[in-house]
Amino acid sequence: MIVLRPSRRTARTTALGSVLFACGCGAARNPDTTLSAVLWVQSSAEYEAAATGIYGAATRVLELGWADSSWTAATEQEGDYRRLPAAVIVDVDETVLDNTPYQARLIEDGALYGPVSWGAWVAEAQAPAVPGALEFTRAAARTGVTVFYVTNRDSALEDATRANLERLGFPFAEGTDVILTRGERSQWGSDKSTRRAHVAQSFRIVLLVGDDLNDFVAADRASVTERSALVQRYRAYWGTRWIVLPNPMYGSWERSLIGNVDLSEDDVLQLKRRRLEAARQPPE
Repeated sequence: MIVLRPSRRTARTTALGSVLFACGCGAARNPDTTLSAVLWVQSSAEYEAAATGIYGAATRVLELGWADSSWTAATEQEGDYRRLPAAVIVDVDETVLDNTPYQARLIEDGALYGPVSWGAWVAEAQAPAVPGALEFTRAAARTGVTVFYVTNRDSALEDATRANLERLGFPFAEGTDVILTRGERSQWGSDKSTRRAHVAQSFRIVLLVGDDLNDFVAADRASVTERSALVQRYRAYWGTRWIVLPNPMYGSWERSLIGNVDLSEDDVLQLKRRRLEAARQPPE
């Protein structure tokens, strides 16, 4: 069975248990649609290599951005920011903290994401670090760059989030609130633009790091086509000012596929199937 993973080295044993469960060695149920995605993040050398490489590249870009006072990664940055101290903004979930143990629990229980189960998981403060994230944030702090953790976790979960990050050794600047949660202020909704603007008032934002398009630019409720247009509009930012981590498990990309509406699980699956672009035999 899938269990809380003490280290990435044990993930393949974890993965085997998950496969056995999915093959019907437990109670009968439909295979979870996120099974392969969760196993890829937990078990594959490719994911570990990708995340480690991405954060290594981010560290090198950080040095360039820190040295260039005209450099900013935030479209919300205004005014003369060249003399402001430098900062980076990182998302939390699937960017610096790995929540696949929670995703695995959902698969085992045949359950969907919910605020009660999610809150219980966050309260445990046991999420491991995404490969490379700790090294990157520590390198930023050593350079004198303040690390902000801008997350759509609810403000009620901030203390538990801090406990998890501190347990792993992520850096925190003294005297500054660096965990900015959804609902912490009345104007801080799920759109992170207001929180990026808040940081940009006092800091020059050198890098944005996340796993979702909304970690970089406001894209909530955007269609698949509109999201692609945003990627092209800011194509010079990717890999330089904006660093994206892979997350095949969930995200706004998935909501855009189904038209950003609430549907039953069966309807979602049917819409996803219709979105597939399969190879077809050419007509004779």
